[in-house]
Amino acid sequence: MADATGFHLKGSAPERYEHYVAPLMAPFVTALVDAADLYPGATVLDLACGTGFAARAAAAQVGPTGRVAGTDIDEARLEVAVDRHPRLYPDIEFTAAPADDLPYPDATFDVVLCQQGAQFFPDLDAALREAARVLRPGGRFAATVWSDLEASPYFAAQHRAVRRYCGPDTAADFQEAFHAADRLATAVDGAGLCRPTRHDLTFTITLPPLQDYVPGHLSAIPWGRTITETGGEEALTRAADTVRAALPAGTTAFPFTATLVTAHR
Repeated sequence: MADATGFHLKGSAPERYEHYVAPLMAPFVTALVDAADLYPGATVLDLACGTGFAARAAAAQVGPTGRVAGTDIDEARLEVAVDRHPRLYPDIEFTAAPADDLPYPDATFDVVLCQQGAQFFPDLDAALREAARVLRPGGRFAATVWSDLEASPYFAAQHRAVRRYCGPDTAADFQEAFHAADRLATAVDGAGLCRPTRHDLTFTITLPPLQDYVPGHLSAIPWGRTITETGGEEALTRAADTVRAALPAGTTAFPFTATLVTAHR
């Protein structure tokens, strides 16, 4: 699912990621920011920020006296993040950097957030040590990762399509991302963070009409690109049909489950 350089999107995929992934992320971003207990004037790092979902939400909470930074290894997604962040909040500083080598001094931030990024880190232990390093004493870490694949029917259907059109190795990588909660909790402990908590979050999310949404979402994520590179646009269309066929008919509302892990410095 992630190679040695982490999670990357190419071409126009970052713009599609911003558009098609937003409905899935929205309630989990809200829950993540709420768990971080942000306050006006706080300094926040959005680790593996992608196109900036959590960074924007954090900026709205910390207000004009706060500071928000976002890092991601994917410069194309950072360009979208810069373009999309609202100017009503304090300016968000987006920087290209790997999670295990952050460009900040020790004890820089009050809060480090990570929304659906930890499962893609090539070295999760090193990334969590870096998160702990840049947190101030008493600072808070909060992260989400997707939970058990079968707890999210839409992703289970997507996994079926990936297995059919990308093969067993890619399907195994896809599935591995849904087994990251235990690894994340272990890495939190190994980084020296304290008072860890862990619990599952389930939200029923109503997606846009699936006829357009499913192929659009597939085209925005790496597995969809693999399908297209292997079999062309026709294969992506067939994969989208496979996803829709595996979902309950007559609804676009599906449960999605993620694990939220928090800890303190």
